[in-house]
Amino acid sequence: MQRGSFQWMKSINKSIILNKIRTARSISRAQIAKETQLTPPTVGSIVKELLEQGLIKESQLGVSQGGRKPTMLVLNTKGFHIIGIDVGPSDIRFIISDLSGEIVDEMDQGIAQELHKDSFLNMLTTGVEQLKTKHSSLQFIGIGVAMHGVVDSKQGISIFAPNLNLRNIPIKEHLEATFDMDVKVENDAKSLALGEAWFENQMSNKSMIAVNVGRGIGAGLVIDGKLYSGEHGIAGEIGHMTVDLYGKKCTCGNEGCLQTVASGPAIAERAQELLEQGNASSLSAHHETITAEVVHQVAMEGDSLAQDVLKEAGTYLGIALTNLIHVCNPSIIIIGGGVSKADAFILDPIIDTIRTRTISERAQETPVYLSKLGEYGSSLGAVALILSELFEPVIK
Repeated sequence: MQRGSFQWMKSINKSIILNKIRTARSISRAQIAKETQLTPPTVGSIVKELLEQGLIKESQLGVSQGGRKPTMLVLNTKGFHIIGIDVGPSDIRFIISDLSGEIVDEMDQGIAQELHKDSFLNMLTTGVEQLKTKHSSLQFIGIGVAMHGVVDSKQGISIFAPNLNLRNIPIKEHLEATFDMDVKVENDAKSLALGEAWFENQMSNKSMIAVNVGRGIGAGLVIDGKLYSGEHGIAGEIGHMTVDLYGKKCTCGNEGCLQTVASGPAIAERAQELLEQGNASSLSAHHETITAEVVHQVAMEGDSLAQDVLKEAGTYLGIALTNLIHVCNPSIIIIGGGVSKADAFILDPIIDTIRTRTISERAQETPVYLSKLGEYGSSLGAVALILSELFEPVIK
């Protein structure tokens, strides 16, 4: 579907009706008019257009309210699809999702160590082309990109991707020119937050924080179903929150960032340091190949040093989240990313630290959960970037 068609679908009344059908799952024309306060003729006219467009379809008859049984309307979740792209520090994941978040296909592509602007954009183009060619019968309404690092979401530009050492990449402009589809670009942690809000029904929470912990650490804040980016787009960059004035140098150039003590590479480095200091651990069998995944594996086997390393990382994360609770007091916190696979070794010290350090008794009980979206958190978040535009367009 070309960009002009997508813009047509984003008109206010159409989006109001689409969102009502999406959230209700099954609803009549009369009930839409009643709940949206749109006139029945307006609802009838827009529903007719949406049926012709293929975004919705008629379902079974509903319960009679005294007259004829109404024909119920449902979202045609299989009618259109979205390409979601998750750009991590070491690989790129491409997925095709329908409007309900069901993944139709996926493809992973490793990132070469030596990378520049043009080769990176070519990787994105090639990945999208391969999926579109493979699924040529599908109709696509947009491309969402979850990019690690600092992102200008309005312009769709990757300002700085520290782990790739790339700056000022015009992702939106390039992909829109190549594929003539709407493209949305956002930081991966913010995308994760939107994905959790959209697909895991967290919209009802007044505020929600999702934290992505992998090779880097970032957070996304959703308020009333909308991402909060801050004045300059760096809201949620908690990986660069200083937790040790005299700590190790971070990829951003500062010292003592959270990322240097609680990210995947930091966990591996800490385990390596403890081994070199002469501490006993079965990790010594993996001396040349220690990663955060290996630390977790050995911790699961009962190794106390590996468990302590993960718990220490969890404590640092708990301190950072306590600071966020004191700043914005979210109703729920979600933990995602590769390090979240360490489960209780990470989660328990996070919760214990929040309960110990938070000043309000009610805030001490802020729910903290692991992401249910798992490894697809950011890629489905990229899909949600397009869905949120379609169903709830920004009123200018």
